[in-house]
Amino acid sequence: MAAVTDGTGASRVPVELTSYVGRLEEAARAKRMLDSGHLLTLSGTGGVGKTRLAGRVAADVDRLFQGDVVFVRLAELRDAELLPDLVADALGLRDQSGRSSTAVVIEHLRDRRMLLLLDNCEHLVEACAKFVTAVLRECPHVSILVTSRQSIGVSGEQILPVPPLATPVADDVRSPADLEKFDSVRLFVDRARSVVPTFEVTDDNFADVARLCQDLEGLPLAIELAAVRVRSLSVRQLTERLTDRLALLTKGRRTAPRRQQTLRATIDWSHGLCSAPERLMWARAAVFSGTFGLAAAEHVCGGAGVDPDDVLNLVDGLVDKSILVREEEGGEVRYRMLETLREYGLDRLDEAADRQRVSERHRDWYAGLAGRFERTWIGPDQVPLMAALRREYPNIRVALDFCFTAPGEAAAGVRMIAKIIDFWSVSGLFTELRVWMDRALAALPEDAPERVTALRIDGWTALFQGDGKSVAERFGAAGELLKDRPDEVEAAYVAAGWGVTAVFSGDPAAAVGLTKTAWDGFRAHRVRRGESFVPTAHGLSVGLAEDYQRGRAVLQEIIARCAAQGETHWRSWALCCLGFLDMKAVRDAELADTIGRQALRMAHEVGTVEVEAFTTETLAAVAAHKGEHVRAATLLGIAETGWTAMGTTPAAYVPLFELREEYAAHTREALGDTAFERAVALGRALPPEAALRYTLEEAKPPPPAEPSTGLTKRQSEIAKLIAEGLTSKEIAERLVISQRTVESHVDAIRTRLGFHTRSEIAAWVTRR
Repeated sequence: MAAVTDGTGASRVPVELTSYVGRLEEAARAKRMLDSGHLLTLSGTGGVGKTRLAGRVAADVDRLFQGDVVFVRLAELRDAELLPDLVADALGLRDQSGRSSTAVVIEHLRDRRMLLLLDNCEHLVEACAKFVTAVLRECPHVSILVTSRQSIGVSGEQILPVPPLATPVADDVRSPADLEKFDSVRLFVDRARSVVPTFEVTDDNFADVARLCQDLEGLPLAIELAAVRVRSLSVRQLTERLTDRLALLTKGRRTAPRRQQTLRATIDWSHGLCSAPERLMWARAAVFSGTFGLAAAEHVCGGAGVDPDDVLNLVDGLVDKSILVREEEGGEVRYRMLETLREYGLDRLDEAADRQRVSERHRDWYAGLAGRFERTWIGPDQVPLMAALRREYPNIRVALDFCFTAPGEAAAGVRMIAKIIDFWSVSGLFTELRVWMDRALAALPEDAPERVTALRIDGWTALFQGDGKSVAERFGAAGELLKDRPDEVEAAYVAAGWGVTAVFSGDPAAAVGLTKTAWDGFRAHRVRRGESFVPTAHGLSVGLAEDYQRGRAVLQEIIARCAAQGETHWRSWALCCLGFLDMKAVRDAELADTIGRQALRMAHEVGTVEVEAFTTETLAAVAAHKGEHVRAATLLGIAETGWTAMGTTPAAYVPLFELREEYAAHTREALGDTAFERAVALGRALPPEAALRYTLEEAKPPPPAEPSTGLTKRQSEIAKLIAEGLTSKEIAERLVISQRTVESHVDAIRTRLGFHTRSEIAAWVTRR
């Protein structure tokens, strides 16, 4: 179950990770260790329950971090280079600055108090170590909780080994009551009841339950795999068969740690009890990352020994055996495989020499998904299409990784990216897209037609990140290739790129001809995407450079066409540019206000953050023009939040920046520096939904409030005296309490606020 986003980028802990049996002592110890340091790694063998313990700890400390707890699944990531991008995405950041995603994350977290939970780091240890070191060095109030089969090896890391659940010694158990204190038994009973609700530990079976939990060494995954067999076997039968199996399977594996032998033997045993088609299904389903739907499973796993019509029954069988986890979201049932079981399945796939074939089928399914997205994107279903593609994105990453590592597949990867290019734009995953394009260009043959596509996509991405040098290099290289291998559609894309570059850089006159050329090319070949976005750039450039009314007419025409198609994303851009043109060219504040609100509502619906930030800037200018200076400054603060989330500034859009500077100066002069900064800060602090309502004038902002510190009255008093420079002895004398009591309060203040030194406390008091 994916983490639930609360709209601010912070993700609450998945419910599946917070409801489990036992671990009270380990959870308490982990919380104490987090109180005393900023980095804690929960380490242990696969299947021991690290992720569930981390979820429990994160839920318990949620209040301390005021709900700012972000859960990042790294098991779904195969490429270490993309780790910072995955964290940025979990934080809701759009990396539009051209800086590294690590730098964008650090800038966002620098003054925040937050807990990052990085789950399943063992396959990305070096990348995790580099990322964690950078964050902790620059973000003093951030704590990081890691789960990994090994430590990540950075300075300041605290390691809490996660042991198996407590198990009984079978020979010492005399009654069912003797088993009540053992977490392993409690877990077994809980999972057994999920398949046989009437299951109980009785006088007849308690010894067998004890023996089973002892043999499984308290490994939660092994216990859960065994518990599902209670449906068809008595505990005694289960114990006898499993004991025999363990003895057989662990023989000859003496070099592996005992618990690894036990877990492997248990998984082997579960695998052996599957039917031959179920075993094939297990191996083939392991190529998926994150969750997948039934239709995808039928395509990828069917054939060559698995009848596609039987896939549903096979999936049901693997769910019953706890190999697959069933999840439901938005009325759709999806499936996920636990990482340890997925690794086992991939081993079986490799042994069968079938991984290449299954990976190709996996890639083909998601390439088909990309094609369906392209065909239906310009239409009324953009919001559900974006949501669906986001759910599938872990698998799209796997498919692209296959394309850019397997010989001869790079062209298919480029074609796939081109079909869903707007997904990256709306999601703001620009740095990650550039990583993919760099790999594509490295893998593509020099004479591949897709090189032009890869170059112009990379150029467009660089454009939105403000990387002018790369824009010129990529568009220039694409233009040279087009001289030898003409392609009118690709030429239209390159011309559009140069035209938008001119608009952004403040030269709309140069953009007029370029965007007209691009528009003609797209119309000639009926490229719906091109016909949806280029008229906006053309209308804006005409309106700014030549004829306001003619430019406005072009924008109105594309707005009407998008409306007839039920389209939202590009219509929001056209409305945004129309409102801006009204304000920039003729200072029609009333018209710009009405149009801007329409653009904002649409952009928010589909999630186009660039339009939200751009439009809010225009509405700030409108408010300043009307003399509503407090509102104008507050809107500037709201817009700044959007620009920060994208990792860029309005300076990247020269015409907008000119308008902003003019009206921001008027507003600051009208309010004075202090009132201006206070209003801007209030805008920055508003939660996203409250900011939207305020911008649309559907609600007033709350008055600036002193944030709750969680400190007691006495602790607040001591914190202020620390800020005055008093020592613990001097504070004790001032307050007529013991020095030991003062030190106790100082320790509590540090823990509550996440600080390590008295100077941090003093600085915090001064800021407040």
